[in-house]
Amino acid sequence: MSLLVFLFCFSLLLGVNTKPYDEDAPSCGYDACPVADPSVLNVHLVPHSHDDVGWLKTVDQYYFQDVQNVISSVIVALKLNPERRFVQVETAFFKKWWEQQKDSIKQDVINLVNNGQFEIINGGWSMNDEAAVLYQFTIDQYTIGLRYLEDTLGACSRPRVCWQIDPFGHSREQASISAQLGFDSIFFGRLDYRDKINRLGKKTGDLIWRGSSNLGNSSDIFTSVLYNQYSAPPGFCFDIVCDDDPIIDDEESPDYNYQKRVENFASFVKEQASKYPTNNIIVVMGDDFRYQAALNSYINTDRLIKGFELFPQTFQGKPIKLLYSTPSCYTKAVNDYVTANDYKLEIKTDDFFPLSDGPVNYWGGFLTSRPASKRFIREGNNLLQVAKQLAAVGQESYDNPGLNSLKEAMGVMQHHDAITGTELMDVAHDYHRLLYKSLSSANDAVDLILS
Repeated sequence: MSLLVFLFCFSLLLGVNTKPYDEDAPSCGYDACPVADPSVLNVHLVPHSHDDVGWLKTVDQYYFQDVQNVISSVIVALKLNPERRFVQVETAFFKKWWEQQKDSIKQDVINLVNNGQFEIINGGWSMNDEAAVLYQFTIDQYTIGLRYLEDTLGACSRPRVCWQIDPFGHSREQASISAQLGFDSIFFGRLDYRDKINRLGKKTGDLIWRGSSNLGNSSDIFTSVLYNQYSAPPGFCFDIVCDDDPIIDDEESPDYNYQKRVENFASFVKEQASKYPTNNIIVVMGDDFRYQAALNSYINTDRLIKGFELFPQTFQGKPIKLLYSTPSCYTKAVNDYVTANDYKLEIKTDDFFPLSDGPVNYWGGFLTSRPASKRFIREGNNLLQVAKQLAAVGQESYDNPGLNSLKEAMGVMQHHDAITGTELMDVAHDYHRLLYKSLSSANDAVDLILS
């Protein structure tokens, strides 16, 4: 029989790990969450864009061709409707975008962060791999990302969610590190196909993951396996890169499809809800580099939410309610449910490795691919650790430009398509260029410290 955790263990995650930086901080985080109704099926719609820090394009190519459009258009769309939400993940891209903005737009972003509409999750420089990395790599890439966010956006930018939706399997060490960093939850989309089938069948896609037998329940973290990996339901991508039909609510139009589209979405929701344990489900509305024309996506999602009021749908006798939400708010809603209903969640104590998506499809090549890159990254880490210690002894500023250059480059290299070697060849060359350049800058910084 599976091990079970009583509700108070889960409640402690939200109480113990959530340490605000400032008691006088604006009302954000869980305080900004929409209220989940215990009498309905709450469908938490989470708009997001998965922005790889390099893969089929280089970091700069992705930023200038895609990501800058995502963030800019999202900010405009969020300001038009206070109910709308968005989650931002990769700090490497956010810094590039932030440095190009004028003060008025920066203040808009801070306001949206403070009211919970633009929520930072994960917060690392990139979304790190969990197999080819070392502890130090992961901790350093979170350190630089989280410090930058706090210094730039303030207390409300503190992430509460570890959002690891694309790495190729998951390590319990990531769970342990995440719990120790103060995260309350982990969400991911990739796990062995047999494990996923089993979990959905037993309604154990929401669970407690114990990251360390030595640390015990202090390393426990709420974990949720996403139903459709990290993609929007089939037929409901409204971005300019998709060709799904829009929701047309004009009854005079020959293309009117409002009620039909609501019913189609309800079918997906009911299927997912039958696989999860509470009266809350999380439905991600996004995919790779989505929301480049954010207003179009939000207009259609607005109509979808309203459509469930105009054409009521039910699941097991309960009304279905759609709401804009975030992974943090979903975590809170599940916690509220288990607290109120004395519900027990499974405890998992090992890895989600290896990853397989079919009988003969094992994702293991990334452990050894591009060995020269893996060696180069480790050499970069060696210099980074030496430089950090020398800077501390020499009482150098934390913002030493040469040292920061290497920190940022190493943060990029922990990305799940960088250290793994799953990127295209010209992208690999660009990674090496970036790391070599930053190593030269860090060497110069070390020379100055020693002089």
